[in-house]
Amino acid sequence: MLYMLSRIKTLSMCAVAGIAFQCLAARAQAPKVTFKLQGISPSFWNLVDRNAQLTTVASGFGFTEGPVWDKAGYLWVSDEVSNKLIRVNLADGQKQEVMALGDPDGNTYDKQQRLLDCASVLRAVIRLSVDGKTYEILADQYQGKRLNSPNDVVLGPDGALYFTDPISDLPAGQKQEIPFEGVYRISKDGQVQLLTKDLTEPNGLAFSPDGKNLYVDDSAQRNIRVYDFQPDGALANGRIFGDEKAGPKEGVPDGMKVDMEGNLYAVGPYGIWVWNPQGTHLGTIVVPEQPANLAWGDADYSTLYITAGTSVYKIHTKARGFVPYL
Repeated sequence: MLYMLSRIKTLSMCAVAGIAFQCLAARAQAPKVTFKLQGISPSFWNLVDRNAQLTTVASGFGFTEGPVWDKAGYLWVSDEVSNKLIRVNLADGQKQEVMALGDPDGNTYDKQQRLLDCASVLRAVIRLSVDGKTYEILADQYQGKRLNSPNDVVLGPDGALYFTDPISDLPAGQKQEIPFEGVYRISKDGQVQLLTKDLTEPNGLAFSPDGKNLYVDDSAQRNIRVYDFQPDGALANGRIFGDEKAGPKEGVPDGMKVDMEGNLYAVGPYGIWVWNPQGTHLGTIVVPEQPANLAWGDADYSTLYITAGTSVYKIHTKARGFVPYL
């Protein structure tokens, strides 16, 4: 299924209206693709075995996002069409609906293993209770104005939270109050700080394992930016890290993660694009449905769990993933 630049906007409007079948019909149809490993550089095969296989963990979702692996044996998944946070049992693929939440998006854990979610309809970053029955809002405003539609969130090396806030999921009929699409920091005491507004449509983000760089991709510009991370949480020296340009209906940059060696695994056209720390595209893990996000998991943190279209997939790698909340 093809990822359109407007798919999140379309999904959000449909999800708010509760019309899942219209959401599905609104998406453009992608050319049929099958799983394959496309190595561009010999270094790609140091990270992914030539014989590695992609397997389906679960399917039958509306549209999957925000995977987070839990050592208890399940995977958190956001379903943007059913408007639910779901736990997938990794032993049998069974799905348990945990919370109805309008258009949940990117997720992560904090240091206490509490789930954080970018709740687009709430226009907020929230934290779920341990039992998953309630939540508290961590951020929903900047300088007295409502956020647009928080998209993805990550724990920073300083213990603060960092999130992107495009207008992609702005609920239908609601007003954009902040006249730009920013990247923000939530300090430990709950203060919201704007870090940059120089991206057209900020989406996925990830820190390098040494904490010196923050990567943020721009879905509209179809590129990945990298910033120097400062001791006070500010960003400096923003620059283009890499481009993921393709045809207008072939997918755009979205979620991203890094491994312990600093290689970047970013959603791009048709799959997961693997980049080395110098910005060289090493190769692509092509998956049957256009992905939206990914997460490291399993005991060795060497398995990539990929949310793509109506399914969740996994593939084992030779790399060990960097997980900031461990």
